[in-house]
Amino acid sequence: MKADQTDRRALFLMSVTVALWGFSWIVMKHLSNFIGPFDLVMARYGLAFMVLFFLLLATRRSLKFPPFWLTVGIAVFQTTAFQCLCQLALVSGGAGHVVMLAYTMPFWVVLFAWLLLGERPARRHAAALVLAALGLAAVIAPWQGMGSLWGSLLALGGGASWGLGVVLTKKMFQRHRVEVLNLTTWQMFLGAVLTLPVALLLPQRAIDWQPDLFWGMAYMAILASALGWWLWLSVVRRVSATIAGMSSLGVPVLTIILAWLLLAERPTPLELAGIALIMAGLVVINLPSRGAKSRRRASGA
Repeated sequence: MKADQTDRRALFLMSVTVALWGFSWIVMKHLSNFIGPFDLVMARYGLAFMVLFFLLLATRRSLKFPPFWLTVGIAVFQTTAFQCLCQLALVSGGAGHVVMLAYTMPFWVVLFAWLLLGERPARRHAAALVLAALGLAAVIAPWQGMGSLWGSLLALGGGASWGLGVVLTKKMFQRHRVEVLNLTTWQMFLGAVLTLPVALLLPQRAIDWQPDLFWGMAYMAILASALGWWLWLSVVRRVSATIAGMSSLGVPVLTIILAWLLLAERPTPLELAGIALIMAGLVVINLPSRGAKSRRRASGA
């Protein structure tokens, strides 16, 4: 029963995370009119750190830095490299939807989790991966061209970085008793610090201090970063790295739908078919395992 409750709670937390992060891509696209991409990444993490640090103080929770090397590893690959590589992929002049290549992350998670955690994919995981791969291919449509090769490689590197970061996060929770709020706070701090050199060295547009910038930054810092990462790490702690990685595919699906509704970016029939396949994969990956079903029957549920 407890395992079933954990699965449902993780599914709810992941659903909220997908909603927050799916809409964040719409916000980021709008904010590109007012601020450079790396200034945006650094600012959202810096503001999120201040919000979470104040919350730690207010709730009198530990301020102690989590286990050093795993914390830094997560910050390098998942918190910083993913965002910066994706932004570089856009700056390099590739086609807009090349960012979808970053969402090959679940497949990288499966590979790294198998190699580093010994999480051998089950049959339903393999079936979900096939459905998601077909859906992702339909959305990306590589046969139609994906812009510059350099931009595509950067986006793929972002997906790989995220995948490795997920596995390192899972290893953190397996090896150490770490409070999620504390780990999230220091991830935001490291994300801001590690992005600072990139923001200083690479050319960007000047910041245009408009009201939309403040509202957008409030969303990106408080909801997408502080709350979103807190929820995401809670999900990774509760479920396997494979399931967490696959569930993140809900983000590009929601982004495409929101872009259709809010930005008049109408998806093609092939993209709609791809969304349907990805959704089918998400359903399969989140179906209760045989063990969970057996425990539920044994408990009389």
